Amino acid sequence: MRLDVYVAKQWPEQSRSTWQKLIQAGSVRVNGKVEKQIKRDVTEMDSIEATPPQQPSYDDMKLPIIYEDSSVIVIDKPVGVLTHSKGAVNQEFTVAEFVRPLTDYKQETNRPGIIHRLDRATSGVLLCVKTNEAAAYIAKQFTNRTTKKHYMAVVSGMPNQLEAMIDLPIERNPSAPSTFRVGPGGKSAETYYKVLTSNDEKSLIDLRPKTGRTHQLRVHMAYLGTPIVGDPVYGSVDADRMYLHAASLEVTLPGGERKVFSSPLPASFKSQVA
Repeated sequence: MRLDVYVAKQWPEQSRSTWQKLIQAGSVRVNGKVEKQIKRDVTEMDSIEATPPQQPSYDDMKLPIIYEDSSVIVIDKPVGVLTHSKGAVNQEFTVAEFVRPLTDYKQETNRPGIIHRLDRATSGVLLCVKTNEAAAYIAKQFTNRTTKKHYMAVVSGMPNQLEAMIDLPIERNPSAPSTFRVGPGGKSAETYYKVLTSNDEKSLIDLRPKTGRTHQLRVHMAYLGTPIVGDPVYGSVDADRMYLHAASLEVTLPGGERKVFSSPLPASFKSQVA
């Protein structure tokens, strides 16, 4: 039997794909030696030891809550906190793990309650759902673009136009598949921006995306030659954080009430352009 099949049967609380990652990470020993070959054949004569991942305790971890009812919970996400883990093996506190005890939506995955996301380095309003019904209701609004998203950013320099609609498609960058770029083969992406204030080096920008492509605001601002300050991928200015903040989200809640959830702009944004 293949090693990954064997350990998945012996410790079924973890999926086979999870065990494949754990084998490659050195968590399984065969006859006393670490074995990283997923496809290695083993028999009942082999001595196999495995260390299932220990789920961290998040009981004392708290996140600021902007709003909560029986259908949704709105988080004021701090910079540096992941929305959800990227894989099955994760030992890091995330918004998803904070929400897990409160939701039925995607409970068996690594993203319980998550209906949209913010990058780790982005702070601000993040809406999570508690039920499958709420997920379907709100996801439809994101798909139909009836939600209104408002961001604030500090960028390097100043765009040539003080106010404009950027309508440029975004595609995955084949030379760096985890990143994106403006390109003719991409999906439609629209971002309205307005310069609020500026000094000789930086500008405070109001951003209102009409679409929700991955890294959209970061890619669009970098394409204009004014990357977001502190952006580790698309920018070049060193800073104590990436200066992108989800300032507000307008959405219709299950039951029909239209609400706007807001997060105050961190003071450091204004001091960057003082």
